[in-house]
Amino acid sequence: MERRKFVTTAGAGMAGILAAGAAPAFAQGGPEIKWRCASSFPKSLDTIYGAAEVMAKRVASSTGGKFQIQVFAGGEIVPAFGVVDAVQSGTVQCGHTAPYYFWGKEPTFALDTAIPFSLNARQTNAWQIFGGGNELFAEFYKQYKLHRIPCGNTGAQMGGWFRKEIKTLNDLKGLKMRIGGMAGKVMEKLGVVPQLIPGGDIYPALEKGTIDAAEWVGPYDDEKLGFNKIAKYYYYPGWWEGGPQLVTYINTDEWAKLPKEYQSVLEAACAEANTYMLAKYDAQNPEALKRLVAGGTQLRAFSREMMVASYKASLQVYDELGSKSAHFKKIYDSMVKFRTDQLLWFRVAEKGYDDFMHTIQNIK
Repeated sequence: MERRKFVTTAGAGMAGILAAGAAPAFAQGGPEIKWRCASSFPKSLDTIYGAAEVMAKRVASSTGGKFQIQVFAGGEIVPAFGVVDAVQSGTVQCGHTAPYYFWGKEPTFALDTAIPFSLNARQTNAWQIFGGGNELFAEFYKQYKLHRIPCGNTGAQMGGWFRKEIKTLNDLKGLKMRIGGMAGKVMEKLGVVPQLIPGGDIYPALEKGTIDAAEWVGPYDDEKLGFNKIAKYYYYPGWWEGGPQLVTYINTDEWAKLPKEYQSVLEAACAEANTYMLAKYDAQNPEALKRLVAGGTQLRAFSREMMVASYKASLQVYDELGSKSAHFKKIYDSMVKFRTDQLLWFRVAEKGYDDFMHTIQNIK
């Protein structure tokens, strides 16, 4: 309950501090602390990488510069997929990444970003804060010496770029696709050969023909990375990432050494970054999508046949993983139970409203 109260009051409290134009009293007498944060993303992706910068700037401004976090792009200190190891070992005090990159360590990691056909961004926040998700992840991460704070969400993503049209399930057979997290395991059951490649390396792999298709985030980032110059067909929706979350991982020893006030500041800064990322993607994606389509990109929807087959394949994967990992089963079952009521509510209110709004664009 204390955690929930903090989430709802931290933003207002920090806003008041900043409005006063000075560091709060606790920071004036607090210790000077400098941390390094390893990101999994290149600086060119200003929104997904930028969330960590937003977090770091808010920490500094809220402590009068006493608590400094320097963010390093993927590859500057450690490789993009080396963030967890670096935080665990103490090479860096914290990292900003997508947990599903590390599902090879334990499949439960994937649940902390997104798995196929899971929750959207708002539902993810609701489950974590009021459905026990935060507590379940805190318990899980103890064994990895990781303290974790949600720090970003892209919202529902696109289904990716393909060199050829995907008309039937047979078109997926043997297709080499860059796809992250557990989605690759599901796609594998449909005949795809999944490849996990860092964001900055996707373009050359697609250009050279090392892969036949690639998914990343959505129009704003995908346009920046230039995928439309190589692949013509742009599919939606990204059913494997309905509300993919990023987190800040902190070494538990370093977290324990932080003054309680600094811990609160960092939690509030991550909450701000969480809002920032989703808002920026929602603001930037529409114009980017219009530019892509105007430039010749062919927008395509995945067929219902493929969506249903993918859903059935995902259930097989979850049964297999749940039989091997008690951690995965416990958290997955919690998420699915919460999702049932969420889908009912969103169908009544959100979908009802959205469906009508889509029909009135030409009414005058």
